[in-house]
Amino acid sequence: MFLEAQNLILIVEVAVAVIVAVILERLIAKYLKRFSEKKDLPPDVGNGLVLVSRFLILIGAVAAILRIGGIPPDWFVAFSALGGTAIGFASTRTLGNFIAGFYLLIARPFRVGDYIRLGNIEGIVEEITINYTKIGAPDGTTVSISNQRILDQDIINYRIKGGKHPLYCYSFELSFPHSLPIDKVEEIFDRVIEQHKESLPRKPEYGMTKLTRLERYYMFYLYVKSPRDIFTVQPEFLREITEAWDKATLETST
Repeated sequence: MFLEAQNLILIVEVAVAVIVAVILERLIAKYLKRFSEKKDLPPDVGNGLVLVSRFLILIGAVAAILRIGGIPPDWFVAFSALGGTAIGFASTRTLGNFIAGFYLLIARPFRVGDYIRLGNIEGIVEEITINYTKIGAPDGTTVSISNQRILDQDIINYRIKGGKHPLYCYSFELSFPHSLPIDKVEEIFDRVIEQHKESLPRKPEYGMTKLTRLERYYMFYLYVKSPRDIFTVQPEFLREITEAWDKATLETST
């Protein structure tokens, strides 16, 4: 009779532990889904967070059940440490990417749809996952960069913050020799800018950034509504500047 009572108590305690684990899992999963929607996280990232929370709850539930069953917790701790060490050696890079990906999602230096530059790679952010960030390059290819690598590089986000409808300001530098006077050079720039000011949401701008014995350096700023417009507007603007420069140089030499 005493053994039956003990077994009944054990079953009840195990059932309570399972019920608590299930309720906790439902509440945390519901909170994480709301958090993902509020932060506008990609669906796969939200699902990854829910999966990690379920894994942690499962470990806690197993530990509680083993303790209820009378198994010394030292055994579970030793087994967990051994398993954790093995997993750690096998997936150090994966865990590093996961942590880096989680940081990117919280800090949000960029989001899906932004035009960014990472080192010598630039393009539109197509997807942010737990391990990798995918960038659509101007040549049509997709570059997958590990999140851990992203944190080691300078990030340039061309999106202008603020405003109801965000703009993207793409900047690039050009250099010109001293073969033409400065007023003639800037006249060329102004003429090309006039051709583009109606088709763009904001008039392009420029400014001299550096002056050397051989060349003048100018930074140009192009404003677009859609980051995909950078793929076409910048090459067209560059070609028109080059053609106008060549024409003015030829006229001067003749």
